Amino acid sequence: MRVALLAGALFLLGCSPGIAGGRPAGIVDASTVVPDLRLDMRYAGAHNFIGRPIAGYRAAKCYLSKRAAEALKRVQDELRPQGLGLKVYDCYRPQRAVNDFVRWGKDLADQKMKAEFYPNVDKRRLFRSGYIASRSGHSRASTVDLTIVPLSAPPELAQPAKTAGPLASCEGKTKADRAPDDSLDMGTSFDCFSKRSHTNFVGLTPEQKANRKLLKSAMARAGFRNLATEWWHYTLRGEPYPKTYFDFPVE
Repeated sequence: MRVALLAGALFLLGCSPGIAGGRPAGIVDASTVVPDLRLDMRYAGAHNFIGRPIAGYRAAKCYLSKRAAEALKRVQDELRPQGLGLKVYDCYRPQRAVNDFVRWGKDLADQKMKAEFYPNVDKRRLFRSGYIASRSGHSRASTVDLTIVPLSAPPELAQPAKTAGPLASCEGKTKADRAPDDSLDMGTSFDCFSKRSHTNFVGLTPEQKANRKLLKSAMARAGFRNLATEWWHYTLRGEPYPKTYFDFPVE
């Protein structure tokens, strides 16, 4: 869940230029533009690196700028003849959710999901390593976290978050080693705080590398750029709200 380190000091001091509360007409429910888009909205539920629903997520919906949603449709249309489609994990993210991440990051006692999402990262280093920050490109409504799924396979419910017992490490080298997910094998689970999540990580199988390349190439042709440290993270080039961080809830 690496996010851009933009104006963090100002925000933490209470100065928050560029924060907007209402949803403009230019931000839409992506499912109305891409009707067969598969949703696995992790922050609306408990299967995420914190282990509970996140502030500001009142429904499992994917909001994006209309321009980003239309670009996502082009990717879906390209993949469909191959029997494949897109699944989104996170789209627009309210600023209040980012604030929730920051609060959690400072609470060193809360590490109940460590074994799955950050098994080899000391929580004290999450800010320094850039996994947690006070602003996120997701709040500008043109960034999306996503993967590719076979359209023929029924949606597989992600493993519910647990408060006790063993968790499957996101760094598992095969899909069978990780929490259940209907995604193609991308080499790690979503939101895995690990170098294995870097898009061009060399220690992957040929299949995993090919799956990441398929996603990156299709997204690039539609105008998205990838964040090199997260294979799932893409932002639309020429995004319509480049300096505005929205805070309306997902509902």
